[in-house]
Amino acid sequence: MRKPPDRAAEVAAGSVTRLDSPRRSALLRGAAFFIFWLILMQNLKLSDIAFGASATGVATWLSLRLLPPATGRLRFGSLLLLLPHFLWQSVQAGVDVARRAFTPALPLQPGMVSCPLGFGPGLARNTFATITTLLPGTVSCDEVDGALVYHCLDTDQPVVEQLWEEERRLARALVAGRSHG
Repeated sequence: MRKPPDRAAEVAAGSVTRLDSPRRSALLRGAAFFIFWLILMQNLKLSDIAFGASATGVATWLSLRLLPPATGRLRFGSLLLLLPHFLWQSVQAGVDVARRAFTPALPLQPGMVSCPLGFGPGLARNTFATITTLLPGTVSCDEVDGALVYHCLDTDQPVVEQLWEEERRLARALVAGRSHG
């Protein structure tokens, strides 16, 4: 199997926006947890608000420990260009699976393929795994030794190369930074 190409060198220039800093992420998560707490409360006594503030603090701390905020940059133009591709891939996947279901004579070579990626563990890799599940005949199902493992309907197809192309597309929209932890 080929090594994946260096995605960092392929990221094109464009308008960028910085994603969450740790402080901003903590404030946003804390506010969301506290608002959720207030929605769940039937009446608002001072003791309830004090307990809610304490619970919010613990929930925010735990949230930041379990899912550290990622930094990086988001390229809005490239992200918008992913939408039509994403929709087209969804339609293709549905048509392909329906065709295979209604035409049992189509040759299939079901099996597993391993795809090493340039994305490290975290939001970018999880987003990639979710998006690529829409490729016709592939479903991400595991991660082994830093590579995503996919179940494929036809391993005779260039599945890994298709996945690398999808990774390049997503990398143009997301320029990864480091996790804070």
